[in-house]
Amino acid sequence: MRLLLVEDHVPLADELLVGLTRQGYAVDWLADGRDALQQGASEPYDLIILDLGLPGKSGLEVLREWRAGGLVTPVLVLTARSSWAERIEGLKTGADDYLAKPFHPEELLLRIQALLRRAHGLANQPQLQVAGWLLDERRQCVSRNGVEVELTAAEFALLRYFMLHPQQLLSKSQLAEHLYDGETERDSNVLEVHVNRLRGKLGREVIETRRGQGYRFTGAPA
Repeated sequence: MRLLLVEDHVPLADELLVGLTRQGYAVDWLADGRDALQQGASEPYDLIILDLGLPGKSGLEVLREWRAGGLVTPVLVLTARSSWAERIEGLKTGADDYLAKPFHPEELLLRIQALLRRAHGLANQPQLQVAGWLLDERRQCVSRNGVEVELTAAEFALLRYFMLHPQQLLSKSQLAEHLYDGETERDSNVLEVHVNRLRGKLGREVIETRRGQGYRFTGAPA
C-alpha cells in the first residue's frame, strides 16, 4: 500500500518513515503544504497522513482543496494535543480520522489498518480476512485453517494489497503503483516473481492470471 506522509517536523517524519516502511508500506514524504496539494491530487495513494501545521499552505487548506477537487483518498490528520478546535474543523473539512500528538506508533499503525479496511468495505473486520485467509499484519504472516505461512516483506505487501481487493482484476502497472514509492524503480518482472512465490506458498489457484490483463486474488484453497 502506498502512503503519502505530509509532516514538516523532520525527527518525527524520519521515525514514521522507518516504522511504516518496516510494516510493508511504500511511503512518500513531503514537508510543504503546497507540494502536498499537488502530489496528493495527482498520485494514486491508498492513504494520506496529514499534519495540520505545515509551511506554505496549512493542512486544513490542503485538505479542503483536495476534497473540493473530488479526492476521496482516506486522510488521517495529525494534530497538536491541545488543538481540539483544529480536530473538529479537520473532521468537518473531510478528514477520515485524526490522531493527537504525541502518539504511540502502534496506535498510528492500527488506525491506518482500520482506515484501509473501511475504504475497501471491510470495516467490520478486526483483522484482514478474505476467503478463510487471515493476515497478521503485526507479524507479517498469513494463516488458513490454523496453518500459518511465513512471508517475506515483499510477499506480505503484495498479499495485503490482493486481500484488500479480492476478486478484482489488478494490472501489473496498478500493483506497481501501489506497492512502490515514487523513488523506487518499478519492475514488472520482479512483481511476477513475487506472485509466483506467493502461489508456491498458498496454492496456484489463490491468484489467477488473466493473460495480458493482470492478476485476480480468488482466495481459492490450495
